[in-house]
Amino acid sequence: MPQLTAITTIEAKLELLTGLRIGAGDAEMQIGGVDNTVVKHPITQSPYIPGSSIKGKMRSLLEWRSGAVQQGPLDKRAHDDARGSVQGEIRRILQLFGTGGGEFKDDPAFAAEIGPSRLAFWDCALCPQWEKQVRDNHRLLTEVKSENRINRISGVAEHPRNTERVPSGASFDFRLSIKRLAGDGDDLLETVLQGLKLIEFDSLGGSGSRGYGKVRFAQLRIDGQDGQPRFDQVQAFPNP
Repeated sequence: MPQLTAITTIEAKLELLTGLRIGAGDAEMQIGGVDNTVVKHPITQSPYIPGSSIKGKMRSLLEWRSGAVQQGPLDKRAHDDARGSVQGEIRRILQLFGTGGGEFKDDPAFAAEIGPSRLAFWDCALCPQWEKQVRDNHRLLTEVKSENRINRISGVAEHPRNTERVPSGASFDFRLSIKRLAGDGDDLLETVLQGLKLIEFDSLGGSGSRGYGKVRFAQLRIDGQDGQPRFDQVQAFPNP
């Protein structure tokens, strides 16, 4: 297996341009309560963004961009069936996000080429300054949005529900790391930046088609250095 030679860290402020909802998976309903709550820290009750949500969204968008998306995550079979630039893009996705451990048992050479997954995502906590400002002003860290369905024939609102969101303007501390193995090029870092740009174009969390979860990565740093100018120039859909 190739040697680990460095670990690159990307940090940024993840700013909400619209309300964000990442559900908490409520086990019970309370009369007069909120139907759909957001995930919160079990001790502080502050909302946060799970790293798994960002990881899953980025991988999904990169797989859709590759043109080889399938029902499950891309795997060795998808790589072997692809050709040209698509195969190269699938290889980068497998290197970054990993694949099932049993897939390479009959192909150790390919296993060595792919190596271990490179990406690690942190859970994103609220920026302390933003949270302090909200609490000092005796405001809430979340909002409740009332929604309903309109009967197309009668025009009457039906099935009202209350949905909890983190409000627009909230800011979270974002961080991920990329393992760099001997032989890795800068293309993996570029793919990660493209994945972040795709998230900006799309959304995080639920109900993105209804305007939820529009975000922006600001003050981006790569290994502690200002990486925002580079990120601003990233092309999410580079020329083939």
